[in-house]
Amino acid sequence: MSTILTNARLILEDEVVTGTIAFDESGIRSVDQGRSSLPEAIDVQGDYVAPGLVEMHTDNMEKHFMPRPKVFWPNGLAAALVHDAQMAAAGVTTVYDAICAGTPFSAKDYRKDIFSDVMDALRLGTAENVFRIDHRIHMRCELTSPDLLKDIEPYQDDALVQLVSLMDHTPGQRQWRDLAHLRTYALGNGKTEAEFEEDVVVRQREGADNVGRNWGAVVEMFQARGIPIATHDDTTIEHVEAGIASGAVISEFPTTVEAAEAAKQRGLATIAGAPNVVRGGSHSGGVSVAELAEKDLLDGLSSDYVPASLLQAVLKLHDKHGITLPAAMAKVTWKVADILGLKDRGHLKPGLRADIVRFKALGATPVIATVWSQGRRAF
Repeated sequence: MSTILTNARLILEDEVVTGTIAFDESGIRSVDQGRSSLPEAIDVQGDYVAPGLVEMHTDNMEKHFMPRPKVFWPNGLAAALVHDAQMAAAGVTTVYDAICAGTPFSAKDYRKDIFSDVMDALRLGTAENVFRIDHRIHMRCELTSPDLLKDIEPYQDDALVQLVSLMDHTPGQRQWRDLAHLRTYALGNGKTEAEFEEDVVVRQREGADNVGRNWGAVVEMFQARGIPIATHDDTTIEHVEAGIASGAVISEFPTTVEAAEAAKQRGLATIAGAPNVVRGGSHSGGVSVAELAEKDLLDGLSSDYVPASLLQAVLKLHDKHGITLPAAMAKVTWKVADILGLKDRGHLKPGLRADIVRFKALGATPVIATVWSQGRRAF
């Protein structure tokens, strides 16, 4: 059944125009300036209409599999469905669920306990076609983990795995180069001071050996399938160059201007956190993402741990940091889709998937009215 939205502010690649868009489950049929006189056309009263958001890195799924410390939700598919609904409500129509393989340095050691359950739930929900939006898996490989390769080998040929990132959370390196920030984070997530100090000693002793062994093996495992490889928390030029040497095409969450500049100069796409934009800075001592945007060092945004942060960050970049609305919206739609090789979405163009979000802006707050995924209402 066809849907026609008129009197809409259509956010196109380079401009915002008042017009009409028609679409159905087969895709976007037309995008025109001006109002439609057809009786079935829906007057959206000047609301924004944009492509559905493309999210390449969110940890949001984990919250539903472990809603409280040491409380593991027994129904994995039910947990995944709640996450799916929350992403749709945030305007996301394509999500790369970031599933952490290996044990990171933090209070989130439980990730190893929910890893297989999350993978199974995503596979079941996709097979049964019960999700509102398009789900894919972003395999976050914690290179410091001694058991990483054993954990990921069963999934190396899984069709849902469409992105792989290389993470090194060794204390004193990358995101946690400042141990004071790491202490605050770890204690705030349930570690005692004694546990923190012990973990630092162990991780610093074992981290480098595990990273050295796992890095090349993970790249070899997934690169043969043509899966995009991302580095994580690049801090120095050397980090960027190590990623390039391994065939990486994305630098996720660069923590310094130096690293972001090096990534851009060497042709890597840069992705950073929308919560950082909304909050006005990093919670772990990293660079301001708004500063990266102002310096034209930012290609895309990730909601990371707050799904609703994507559109909030778009509006803030536009209102407070001098980024045009089409350029800000590109960082959560077509630019991210292009980085991931998704040529069938991310733009309001005839022939593409009908992934559509309708919203209005109340100051800095986006109010989402409706979301369509492949022409079907998802929210």
